[in-house]
Amino acid sequence: MADDPSSLASQFDDLEQQQSADELGMWIFLSTELMLFGGLFLGYTVYHLRFPAGFAAASARTDLLIGTLNTAVLLTSSLCMALGLLAAKAGTRRLSMLWLVLTALLGAVFVGLKGLEYWKDFLAHLVPGPGFAITGPEAAGAQMFYVLYYIMTGLHAVHLTIGIVLVAVLAVMAWRGRFSAERHVPVVLGGLYWHFVDVVWVFLYPLIYLQGRH
Repeated sequence: MADDPSSLASQFDDLEQQQSADELGMWIFLSTELMLFGGLFLGYTVYHLRFPAGFAAASARTDLLIGTLNTAVLLTSSLCMALGLLAAKAGTRRLSMLWLVLTALLGAVFVGLKGLEYWKDFLAHLVPGPGFAITGPEAAGAQMFYVLYYIMTGLHAVHLTIGIVLVAVLAVMAWRGRFSAERHVPVVLGGLYWHFVDVVWVFLYPLIYLQGRH
């Protein structure tokens, strides 16, 4: 593999070493993100054990249709991201750009649907505080569920929005012919981030939408 001095940082001997360092850095970053979301999942588990009836009542009020549609959207976006990487490795400029654009668009669809769901929750008085829709003995647990629901899904949506911007940048780079069999690490790194965000949602989905409907 021929090294291009214009893209090789001075601290590395060759592009292969630089690319390995880039990937290691992304894995380290994702491990910190895993600890962040892991702490939230732990908090959810603790409060779910404390308020099982309240969590079940609140989960039953979530919009299963939107949650399921968003899950399908994200899983499809992961497929598009993987195909975008394959196209980038093959050096097919238009095809790689197409798959990356589709990935970003599907991410935008997810965010739009999530915003619609938040609006429906607001109209249904499912925002913790005065006037909360769920009353009675399950009210305290239900409010805690929705506190965690907004924190976890909101944080996930922020991460996904960042991912949309990153993938859009990758699509522009693909259109400019920046990727080839030797040079595609930015797509690899973007794909790792995107798949991580998708996996987080795969764990969020049953906790939020399914556990109150068994």
